[in-house]
Amino acid sequence: MHQTPEDRPIYRLLTGKDDRAFCERVSEALAQGWRLYGSPSITYDGGMDCIKVAQAVVWHEADVIK
Repeated sequence: MHQTPEDRPIYRLLTGKDDRAFCERVSEALAQGWRLYGSPSITYDGGMDCIKVAQAVVWHEADVIK
């Protein structure tokens, strides 16, 4: 079994407003040992009048197939 920080699942989808705070969350995950999985997604949220992004990450020891 793969031991992840805080016993999280080996796959996570980070989402949020496209800003510095989101970039810092992704950077923190990478520093903890997660790795990017696939390309980021981006969309415009008209209700909030902002850009929203999503980035999947997987635990570095996980054996995943794209």
